[in-house]
Amino acid sequence: MPLYYDDDQAMLAETAQQFMGEEGAIPKQLRHWRDRDCKDGFGHGLWKQFAEMGFTGMLVGEDDGGLGMGHVEAGIVLEQIGRNLTPSPFLSSSVLAATALKHGGDDVRGRWLPGLIEGEKVYAVAIDEGAKHRPETIACRAEKSGNGFKLSGKKDFVVYGASSEMIVVAARTSGSDSDTDGVTLFAVPQDASGMSHDSVRLVDSSMASHVTFDGVELDGDAVIGEVDGGREVLNAMLMAGRVGAAAEGVGVAQGAMDMTVDYLKQRKQFGKLIGEFQALQHRAAHLYSEVEIARAVTIKAAQLLDGGSEKADLMASVAKAKVAKAAGLAVKEGVQMHGGIGMTDEYDIGLYMKRDRALQEFLGDQYYHAGRVAEMSGY
Repeated sequence: MPLYYDDDQAMLAETAQQFMGEEGAIPKQLRHWRDRDCKDGFGHGLWKQFAEMGFTGMLVGEDDGGLGMGHVEAGIVLEQIGRNLTPSPFLSSSVLAATALKHGGDDVRGRWLPGLIEGEKVYAVAIDEGAKHRPETIACRAEKSGNGFKLSGKKDFVVYGASSEMIVVAARTSGSDSDTDGVTLFAVPQDASGMSHDSVRLVDSSMASHVTFDGVELDGDAVIGEVDGGREVLNAMLMAGRVGAAAEGVGVAQGAMDMTVDYLKQRKQFGKLIGEFQALQHRAAHLYSEVEIARAVTIKAAQLLDGGSEKADLMASVAKAKVAKAAGLAVKEGVQMHGGIGMTDEYDIGLYMKRDRALQEFLGDQYYHAGRVAEMSGY
């Protein structure tokens, strides 16, 4: 397939760009909620607007009331979210949680999907149990208790966890911590007794929480998919999230690059625009090529995921690793080319660096995914 958008996707991109540029702009959202020390870190009013635009249910099937779109379309929205640094639970709710819920039964889908589509509810996912993303090891346990389960353990850096009406939790129901099998996914409601949050503000001003489960009682309807067979659902959710995070990272890189190029056209030094200096032109041209390559590989990963290709998992890691490098370059070059003022809070370029730092760690950094690519390629 061509690595560019078809007519419908191009129209969606134009709509998302205009909407996010107006409603999701940095002064209106990120700075607004950050400067007020908002406990949620995002605006619920904007989330409701997402629903009115149809964004919240993009990946939800038409039979469940969604739009039945694919990951290419979700990536289009995520790129504009990244480009404007728009604080939003779209990635955690409409991509990660929605992908998991697709594998649930009628009861769990009927309970949680309508609220997501309507923009009334926000969801989170709880996977990691340490400072680094290592989903191969899951120690949080869910033991049989009557007709349900009793959940015990801890999850770290659950993005928007304390603001969510439901958290998708990966827990071990059998075997040892590092076993591939024996994992089950649960839809845990926010009012579940025994669940507590230690909220933290991340470097990009978004909110996350360290969640403790102290004998949380869950009924059988909370199970997403099959008991002990949740690894397949978890992997599907991770692939979707990684491709989505890569798409948002492309947006962060594009936004930082746009801001930097604009600055090169305005700032004068020694009586000349600094954009006329050949050294800076070379750096800007190199950055442009890196961002375009990152966008292409991300589109390819989304296309493979939508097509159910066996290579989707590999390309998702390729995209996550490549985008991390390209976005890292974009924000560093942006701060450097802005000079000393780039280090101040007055200019937005530093906010792009902070978002990139948080996004790189989410669902695995470039070194984790470079390792996965090597392993899947036979090295």
